[in-house]
Amino acid sequence: MLQAIGLTSAPRRDLPPVVDDLTFEAQPGRVTALLGAPGSGKTTALRLMLELESGRGVAYFRGRPLHRIRHPAREVGVLLGDVPGHPARTARGQLRMLCAAAGVPASRADELLEVVGLAGLGDQRIATLSAGMDRRLGLASALLGDPHTLVLDEPARGLSPRERSWLYGLLRAHAAEGGTVLHATDDPKEAARTADRVVTIDEGRLVADQDVAAFSRTRLRPRVAVRTPQAARLAAVVSREARAARRSVEVVAEDSSRLSVYGSSCAEIGDTAYRHGVPVHQLADETGDAGPLAAADGPGSRPPVPKPASAVAVSELPPPITVRPARGPLRPLRYELRRLFGVRTTALIMTAVLVASVGLSVPLARSGRASLPELLVAWPDLLPLPPAAFGAGLLGALAFGDEFRHPALAAGRGTVPRRLGLLFAKLVVSAGVGLLLAVLSVLANVEALRLVYGGDLVKVPDNAAWLAASWVGLSIGCAWAGLLAAGVFRLTAAGVAAVLAVPVLVVPLVQKLLAEPSVRSIAGLPGRLRELSWLQWPYQVDRWVMAAVRVVTQPVGLALSLSLSALICAYAFTSLRGRARW
Repeated sequence: MLQAIGLTSAPRRDLPPVVDDLTFEAQPGRVTALLGAPGSGKTTALRLMLELESGRGVAYFRGRPLHRIRHPAREVGVLLGDVPGHPARTARGQLRMLCAAAGVPASRADELLEVVGLAGLGDQRIATLSAGMDRRLGLASALLGDPHTLVLDEPARGLSPRERSWLYGLLRAHAAEGGTVLHATDDPKEAARTADRVVTIDEGRLVADQDVAAFSRTRLRPRVAVRTPQAARLAAVVSREARAARRSVEVVAEDSSRLSVYGSSCAEIGDTAYRHGVPVHQLADETGDAGPLAAADGPGSRPPVPKPASAVAVSELPPPITVRPARGPLRPLRYELRRLFGVRTTALIMTAVLVASVGLSVPLARSGRASLPELLVAWPDLLPLPPAAFGAGLLGALAFGDEFRHPALAAGRGTVPRRLGLLFAKLVVSAGVGLLLAVLSVLANVEALRLVYGGDLVKVPDNAAWLAASWVGLSIGCAWAGLLAAGVFRLTAAGVAAVLAVPVLVVPLVQKLLAEPSVRSIAGLPGRLRELSWLQWPYQVDRWVMAAVRVVTQPVGLALSLSLSALICAYAFTSLRGRARW
């Protein structure tokens, strides 16, 4: 059961709230339609239920508010708007990524593609899907966790009559298995055809809460649709004859050539038009809408339906609704891998990095001015960073940046939240990608230099271990800097800017600090650390400790360490501030 009690949106400026004290229920095993004209507050009401918009009131899903449900995707399936996926991702890849987020097996994606009729289109990219296919994919996303409740905002928008019939048949099947279905619509006839109960709202307030039979009786009236070039004359004749016969007939002019006649029949209108010589181009029985307030205020209608019993205990000031982030992926590492490699962007960036690295290394070696380490990583003096380090930073920035551009969790539940598990998964994956880029770029440069200039140019230096550690640390550090900055500022460009700021801004400042003469030395640091530690490591480890210290104390290493420390603090601060709103 879904219970919405006292939903009231936060008023903006001097305007009244979009949703005002809205209370209704959606029963399990039934399809409930939330009916209202465009702008009546349907979408805002759904967003209040899902804690996506601040206000007052409470919504219970089988007795629990959404933030009290441990795995929301397994309780509530949501479809608000279009599928919020990366346009270059395939339908199957999108669903598999959402499977990792919801903690369900990846095979569930193929099952739902079959259910929604997209089995043969799983490899088609989201950007190429038609409106009907997009709605099918959105419904598959909502059904991934096998939820009990479905909350859908105009799910049939833009669909053909055949697709509408299929969609509502699927919703009816879900309700028949004991599930709860709530969908918003602005078409009264559609609500009467598809729902068991219709909740009508107008200007954010409850107008009527009726079963479909009562709704059809009070809101929908049969009418005769007439199209004639002499509409005004026919309207006058029909009204005059109705008054003479003392019959209740209402004639409404839809436009200059179309009439809607209530309280009559096609035969009577046809006979009247024939007797008076009025040409008729169309004559058909239709079902008309009596208007949004007719159920409460129209002639012969029943009074507004009282609020459910659950609303009796509601105070005049309902509890506040706080906007809460979605729960994070239940399988973060698997989710992050599918997010990273589910689009061609990763492969294209890595390929561009290797090509640029080789293209810079070969001309550098020809000039003879660059040292061997600079040749191996393709780092000329005119560039702030080598291609591999910049590419690692760009992929790290995309790790969070794309999440905010194309939300990847269940539709309508917002972007990926700031969870330690997800952050750890992104750090691990971005570090792996940075390490892979660092190794591949060096190997590609070595092979290119040997091919062009022979094997004498490339020799293993004496401090190869220290150089390798520095190179790997730079690549991974750039990846993490881009990742954390994009997470803090919710923008890919901010992540890229943070990566470039290290060599352009921070390194010169560090170099000025290190230019001062030193009267103290860090020699003997490993021994002093051993004295403070409870664990006694072998003396061979001292060399590796000193190597790590040397890497960090270099200008670039120190600048990168300072930048990462600042970004970690900023990320922790924004995460704690977001949790404080709960």
